Amino acid sequence: MIHCFFKRASVILVLMMLCSVAGLKAQTIEDAITATNNEQYDKADQILQGLVKSAPTSKVYYRLGENILMNFFSDSISNSLKVIAAEAKQQFEKGIALNPSDPLNYVGLAKVASYSGDQQTAASMRAKAKSFLLPYKKVSKIPNPQEYAYTLAKLAESYIVFEKVDTTQAMPNIREALNIDQKNGEIFIIAGDLYLLVNNGSLAIKNYNKAQEIDVKSPMANMKIGSIYFKGKNLQAAIPYYEQAIALDKNYAPAYRELGQLYSMAARFKDSKDYFETYLKLTNQNIPAKIRYVNALFYSKNYAEVIKNVEDIFAVDKSRTYLNRIAGYSSYESGNYVQALAYMNKLFETLPADRILKKDYIYYARIVMKKNASFPKMLVELDKANTELAKVKEKNESLKGAAKEKDKVNEAPLAAKVAELQTGVDAVEKELAKAYEAYEKAITFGEEDASLIQEKANSHYMHKHYAHAAETWKRLIAKGKDSEENLLQIGKAYYQGKEYDKADELFNQIIAKYPDYLPAYLWAANNASAKDPDAKQGVAKQKFAALLAKASVDSVKNANEIYDALRYLGYNALQADNYETAKAYYNRMANLNPNNKEIVLKAYSSMATLYTSAGEYNRAVEFYNKILGLDPGNAQAKQSIQYIQSVQASAKPKANPNEISGIIKDSSGTPIVGASVRVKDTAAEAWTNAKGEYRFTMPEASTTLVIGAKDFKSIEITVTKTRVYNATLGK
Repeated sequence: MIHCFFKRASVILVLMMLCSVAGLKAQTIEDAITATNNEQYDKADQILQGLVKSAPTSKVYYRLGENILMNFFSDSISNSLKVIAAEAKQQFEKGIALNPSDPLNYVGLAKVASYSGDQQTAASMRAKAKSFLLPYKKVSKIPNPQEYAYTLAKLAESYIVFEKVDTTQAMPNIREALNIDQKNGEIFIIAGDLYLLVNNGSLAIKNYNKAQEIDVKSPMANMKIGSIYFKGKNLQAAIPYYEQAIALDKNYAPAYRELGQLYSMAARFKDSKDYFETYLKLTNQNIPAKIRYVNALFYSKNYAEVIKNVEDIFAVDKSRTYLNRIAGYSSYESGNYVQALAYMNKLFETLPADRILKKDYIYYARIVMKKNASFPKMLVELDKANTELAKVKEKNESLKGAAKEKDKVNEAPLAAKVAELQTGVDAVEKELAKAYEAYEKAITFGEEDASLIQEKANSHYMHKHYAHAAETWKRLIAKGKDSEENLLQIGKAYYQGKEYDKADELFNQIIAKYPDYLPAYLWAANNASAKDPDAKQGVAKQKFAALLAKASVDSVKNANEIYDALRYLGYNALQADNYETAKAYYNRMANLNPNNKEIVLKAYSSMATLYTSAGEYNRAVEFYNKILGLDPGNAQAKQSIQYIQSVQASAKPKANPNEISGIIKDSSGTPIVGASVRVKDTAAEAWTNAKGEYRFTMPEASTTLVIGAKDFKSIEITVTKTRVYNATLGK
């Protein structure tokens, strides 16, 4: 009895085990496809790797490669295309080794080659895939029409490369696929994707709807339609489609992620958080899902949350150092450049070189540029401090006898300031050098990137590295991009770097090649003026005359250029005491554009200066009053009138041994009206007239003159035996 009982029990136990095993559903390629579509790439990979061990086929390897590529596009920020492409290629090649006549793995290799920029290999792989699709005259004659059509659809899809598609190649394949098989929803999905990329939203939606009709339980079509409205920023129209996708499959994680992103963009952050939490729950809170969540936050511009979530991931998994990338990007986008640089430095320190992306170098360079945007100002401050220190040293060296110790200025504080500023400048220069290296790596990452060459040159120019800017822009010329604008940039860089001969050569080259390009005439004239500030050679006069002649063909369009030419030519004539010629230029300036208040005011000021120089004070006052009519608060006009009135009311003062005089001008040689000339540490002060002239008697034992004007840098001049002190003020 006991033996029979155990025997019977054993039979029952075996039957129960068999029933249990029979109840377990074996995982299939279809399950892997569903996992991929649900963005559960790890799960899909696990299923497919299991199938490789139990029942390997070329189709399994094809799906492994596709899953790897889909995983890359779900997180193109963290993943390296080079690494992902190599992994996918390996799977497709294994599929070919298992079944060389299966065309799909050749299509997979075509995709990998296209993404890597190797279009020749891509074309070869497509041709190889098509060689296994025998020609036919009737659909009914195709041995396996479903696989034939699916391969054609995938061939069409292989022409999609980073949101761009070669429609001349893709469309014939997708049309043929639809002609052969109209019962495969995935083919209609691919057709919808293609039409969407060529901005035909209505045909895209039509194909997505057809896919939905074929597979009524699939959420993908609704998801795709929702994405169309989402990308078009029609958020309200997108919501019902995402909700319908969830209604069809409540476990369809991507719809929750999309809704989370949508509500984040709509600033409905509580709803956004709820949907993202559901998304993470459905993906089992795994790190890859959290990373996709972080990506969604990044693309919805919720940068603070990106950084917070990255730090949360680091708290439990420090191995994913590539997340420093998206944290660095987010810090940059939110304006925290110091933090951004720290993240990017960590990224470069911890990630292998083959995992560094082109945009990592771009972001790094831009972060450093933004972080050091004040560098030009630092250079100005350093130059100013050096000038002050040099003046103090010069003055101290000129002191003699008892005055040497009594009046000697302590140089130490100024020297310390110079040293501090120099240290800061040197530190920034080192950071900028690394940024330029990063630009170079990005430029040469694959095919040379002309737009980044332009960006690098602009950065050099902005940070006053003019020689480097010129050399970088020259690379665009070598690439055949010898437009007038690019050539002008090189000339301007030489001009700013005071390489006037090189600049002159460039501007002349532009004028010869583009004779109607007006900016070249303007810069050629400015360059000639800078090269010959005293106008002794007369070259600048010729250049401005050429500018005036070229610009005069359209006085409305070219008003600013005409003004620049008239201003210089008028001043040049005035300096030569050629009053009638100067007057003609200034009258023309005043009538150039009566509605342009700034130009009219400058024309009146020039006329007033002319009449003051000619001794026609009443006419000068007349023009100063015209200035006040347009600009009642104009201080220079008021001061000039007061000066003229004082000159007219008093006789010429007698010569005095302590009387000094001079002329104050700006760097272009234009007299500065109302400039202050003061004896340092005293109340003795005078102001320049309309010709930039001043004259006054200074106290006995005066040692230093302080000369300044509004919007100009003040300078100090040591008093010597001379009684004439001319000066030039810079901005």
